[in-house]
Amino acid sequence: MKREGQSITRIASDTSAIIDGAISSRIKSGDYAGVQVIISEAVVAELEAQANRGLEIGFKGLEELQELRRLATQGIIELVFAGRRPNLDEVKLAGGGEIDALIREAAQENNALFVTADRVQSQVAIAKGLEVDFIAPHFIEHRPLKIEQFFTEDTMSVHLKNGVSPMAKRGSIAAVEFVKIREETCTYGELKFISRELIERVRSDPASFMELDFNGASVLQIGNMRIAIANPPFSDEIEITAVRPVAKVSLDQYRLSTVLKERIKEQRGILIAGPPGAGKSTFAAGVAIYLHEMGYVVKTMEAPRDLQVPKEITQYAPLDGSMEKTADILLLVRPDYTIYDEVRKTNDFHVFADMRLAGVGMIGVVHANRAVDAIQRLIGRVELGVIPQVVDTVIFVNKGEISKVQILEFTVKVPSGMTEADLARPVIIVTDLESGRTEYEIYTYGDQVVVMPVGLEVKRPSWKLAEGEVKEVIERYATGPVQVEMISDHKAFVHVLENDMPRVIGKGGNVIDNIEKILGIHIDVRKFESGEVKEKTYQKEKTLQKEFRPIIEKTKKHLILNISGLAAHDVEVYAGDEFLFSATVGRHGDIKVREDSAVADSILSAIEDGELVTVRPL
Repeated sequence: MKREGQSITRIASDTSAIIDGAISSRIKSGDYAGVQVIISEAVVAELEAQANRGLEIGFKGLEELQELRRLATQGIIELVFAGRRPNLDEVKLAGGGEIDALIREAAQENNALFVTADRVQSQVAIAKGLEVDFIAPHFIEHRPLKIEQFFTEDTMSVHLKNGVSPMAKRGSIAAVEFVKIREETCTYGELKFISRELIERVRSDPASFMELDFNGASVLQIGNMRIAIANPPFSDEIEITAVRPVAKVSLDQYRLSTVLKERIKEQRGILIAGPPGAGKSTFAAGVAIYLHEMGYVVKTMEAPRDLQVPKEITQYAPLDGSMEKTADILLLVRPDYTIYDEVRKTNDFHVFADMRLAGVGMIGVVHANRAVDAIQRLIGRVELGVIPQVVDTVIFVNKGEISKVQILEFTVKVPSGMTEADLARPVIIVTDLESGRTEYEIYTYGDQVVVMPVGLEVKRPSWKLAEGEVKEVIERYATGPVQVEMISDHKAFVHVLENDMPRVIGKGGNVIDNIEKILGIHIDVRKFESGEVKEKTYQKEKTLQKEFRPIIEKTKKHLILNISGLAAHDVEVYAGDEFLFSATVGRHGDIKVREDSAVADSILSAIEDGELVTVRPL
């Protein structure tokens, strides 16, 4: 170690001290004033290689060398480059310490004080007999980062690109707007300053870390911000994207049904699905906190780690870049539940399946546009017959709300639409949790895996009575219009104006809880804007009390009712005055009814008897 009171005439720095800017800092403070600074060619080679790979630490180190050259030009220090450049074999063995050995060698040959910010390097140098000045990490009172100036309280993400005006996503998860922050475009110098500042924060702040560092791309975690920095040639221009959560949501705010809460607690395989930015990770964090508070051991697997969970829940990243190794460790830890954020690649699904089959409760976060799409991503990655053992529940989140929950069950039956008994085979049945209605059947047909929609979405006549009763009760609390849609015998969607939501829900949900007890059903309260209400009212008045005669076509498998003027409308179909069924007209104006169904038989019988088949908008 450096001896107290010793006169320093020569110092030799390693790469870590250069990147940290420690040498120029100590020169300016007077600690190293007037010394000869020896830089090993191995240090220059390492920094050059890092910069050529697009790594920010390489550029930061080269900037420090330029600062040392400026100080030498001013006569404050003498700057000398010594030693030899490493050869290709030594570069390949850099991880084993070959480059570090060359750097120590330059210090030893010049009888210089060895300066390093690397603890392992300092220990080896002391063992080798070198005098060492180890610059230990110390607490720094950090100033606000420049990138934080672009954030407001409701900003979810900031998007900065050279030559483009700064943009941001602002608002709540349910209503996000992509807005311009300022008219002036970002400059190369501005973005380089921001990126270097971010890299420096990661290196000096123990609470921050570098998640990924590739040629041209880096991912950093600073506090609750996840920051991606892209540089050419990976991107066409330098770009910085910073994302942070705007909400930490308790599971109580989702007002989950008792049945769904029980499924979450039963150590199942669950996928939380939804499009990007829909609030999947926020909901997953809420689930993790809920399970932890229930007394279960909860861990997470994330790359990068950005779930907002309490310190009691340990967040694991890929071990040596591999989630398989992380899973091996977790299987020894034996958590009750593991939250696997971002299950995307085939290997992610394999790891998820292995842990689930080992008995760990698994909750995965998956990108999907529909709940069934999340199930389809398992096909081909997990053996078909094992899928219900790996995943038996899919929770679909959209705009911060749970819009659908599907459950998977395995059975042996004749698939819907087939009639021969000898066609029975293993079938995965996908059922809506709220209504209990089977929505899809998944099975093999020859060499193909078939995901077959089942049945027609029929609204029972009794639901209209229930909708009226629910609307009557809600209108006692709402000042504006109320729209009610029954989706099952036990659940309804209620739309009210935004300023009516606090009245309908009540403090802590006490009002809506009482309404649910009175009516005996679960009510999901949602908002719509005034303009949307006016448009819906206009469209409803426009079509109310009208009857439409559909064009009826018969194909090999379906009976098709075409009413082009009612695309996307909810309608009722009648034969004369007899109600047959309710449905939602497709976007092309078609209602498809399976040719071998009872509904199709009723329609054909009515036509044969000379009765009019009509469609009435709801």
